[in-house]
Amino acid sequence: MFSTDTNFWFIRKVICWRAAASIAWAVLLLPPTTAVFVILSKFSFFHPIRTTTECLSLLTSASAIFSLILLGGVIIMVGFLFLEYHTVIPTIACSKIALFGQLFHPRQLVICLAHCFMGIIVGWCCAVTIGFRYETLGHSCAQSDGYPQMCLNEYHLVFLLAGAFVGFSHSLLGVIHNMNYVSFHAVQQYKYLRFKGSLPLVVKCSITQAFYSVRNFIVLYFFLGYIPRTWICKTLNLQLDSSVHPLDSIAGLLDLSLLYHLWISATYLLFMWYITLLLFRIFVTEVYSFPVQSSFTEDAHQCLPKVLTDKQPMILKFLALQDLALLSQHSPSRRSEVFSLSQPGRHPHNWNAVSKECLSLLADLTQRLVAYHETVATNGRAKSLSSGSERKTSSETSITSGIEDVMSPKPAFLMKTPASVFARSIAGDLQSPLTAPFTPDLDSPFASPAMRRLTAPVEQGSPWYGTVQSPHIMRRAPKLWSTSTGSQVNGSSPPSPASVPSPKQESSKPSFLAQFLQNRKEQLPEASSQALFADSQAHIWALEGLSYLVQASFSEDQFGVVQTALPSILSTMLLLQEAVDRHFKLPHASSKPVRSTSSMGDSTYKTLRFALRATVKTAIYRITTTFGNHLNAVQMSAEHRKRLQQFLEYKE
Repeated sequence: MFSTDTNFWFIRKVICWRAAASIAWAVLLLPPTTAVFVILSKFSFFHPIRTTTECLSLLTSASAIFSLILLGGVIIMVGFLFLEYHTVIPTIACSKIALFGQLFHPRQLVICLAHCFMGIIVGWCCAVTIGFRYETLGHSCAQSDGYPQMCLNEYHLVFLLAGAFVGFSHSLLGVIHNMNYVSFHAVQQYKYLRFKGSLPLVVKCSITQAFYSVRNFIVLYFFLGYIPRTWICKTLNLQLDSSVHPLDSIAGLLDLSLLYHLWISATYLLFMWYITLLLFRIFVTEVYSFPVQSSFTEDAHQCLPKVLTDKQPMILKFLALQDLALLSQHSPSRRSEVFSLSQPGRHPHNWNAVSKECLSLLADLTQRLVAYHETVATNGRAKSLSSGSERKTSSETSITSGIEDVMSPKPAFLMKTPASVFARSIAGDLQSPLTAPFTPDLDSPFASPAMRRLTAPVEQGSPWYGTVQSPHIMRRAPKLWSTSTGSQVNGSSPPSPASVPSPKQESSKPSFLAQFLQNRKEQLPEASSQALFADSQAHIWALEGLSYLVQASFSEDQFGVVQTALPSILSTMLLLQEAVDRHFKLPHASSKPVRSTSSMGDSTYKTLRFALRATVKTAIYRITTTFGNHLNAVQMSAEHRKRLQQFLEYKE
């Protein structure tokens, strides 16, 4: 993730230090957390004084110190994984097969193995800390012949396997719930207040997830527990103690003390990891103030106008946009630097760089929304190339042409939608009938010949060719996102229908495997909409930054640098507002998902489209209420002027 050499200063001076601080705080919280775990695992209401003394002596013993060192190493490793794989744009699986691809990605398998290994270490530390029958893997036992032998301590083995299983479950749930996603809070708080407010959620999630993990592990061990037990006995030359019930039986698993200690240990493990995750999110997303301009040339790459145009790392761009939104609202001195002119030359380089980047982001999102709507509006079926332009609505035409007029030069940077949304680029042609994610990938190894026949071009002479919509001739696809295509080859016009004989239609039914894979590949409308707006936090900050700067320019812009870009700003915002409104008219786009409160996965990305819709309207109103009737002198198209008048009259 951190491979850009030009931005190494930010990684080295900011991100790495913030991550190190979060890990250090997680390690410092380890002793009190361990003390609570020891008390909960060994305390007895019938012998409070004796158990309190045992807990104090255990916490100061050499084994406890060694366990704390191991657990500190585990926390450092977990923090490093968060640092390496965190993202500010969540990866949203738009289909079930895409989710399977994420779960079984080679990198994810390596991460799963790492979490399993760390879970085994934590399980061993918990078993040694609790002591008694859980302390060692082997113990001496007397066999039938009377000679003592080393037997397997299955209780200790269960702790090790339970730790591995909890680590494995945590890794999989991290992919499903996007736990590596780092969001930015709309309300700025001190780090202590954020930590204090999120601590009850961490405790709740740890307890709940530990319960489900232990339950699933018990069921799995009941059916498959004999496999690791037999392998350990053969590998370490241990015997089975015949005087003890095996734990893969009903009698062995109904040990309430064992179940309680497994649950407490799993809660302790997850609490440590969740605390590390919470601290990392708090430290990394802390506001960073970039200088607007610098007197030294060697520091120019650290200034806000330059940082805004950088593509990687994305967290640098997000922090820069966040800083822009904050300075445009609360810092008159820094706003004056944005409006200032260069010396010598007297050019508004700072304002030009900031406004150009923000407008590029907004225009890119508008283009994506137009392409998305064009595909969905046809019920997932491709429009024919000859009549596609005729069927396009006037609203789509105005949006597309408006984008081309406003952003005629190609933007310096276009923020891309996550790969799970558009498997193929839409930058080439907005009129393309095959705009992913609704296009089956025929080059995939999962695509069978039957699937290729289903998506093959339709011959012109067949009864299925053309735009006939009769249900007796063409039946609509049962799913919203199913697609079939028809196109001309090499740009040559097809022969006349009269000269093409009508081939005999073969009724070919797709195989079960092809149908199963096709069902898995079909898009989930809600997930597709979420993925389309996955990076919209950047657009929200761009809208806020631009609108507040334009508002402040009414009284602070001494050189009139903002007024020259006012037509482009208003046109871009109006185009985006129209595209967002049309998107919310689609099925599933206006349904607000329920936020989960039982997972540490951040689900704020699911509601970003609602925040963006409100921000667009607020930004336009912020400008219209400030300038009022002065906007009538701004040059824009008749349609934009009509929409702007709605805002001026407070009718939107």
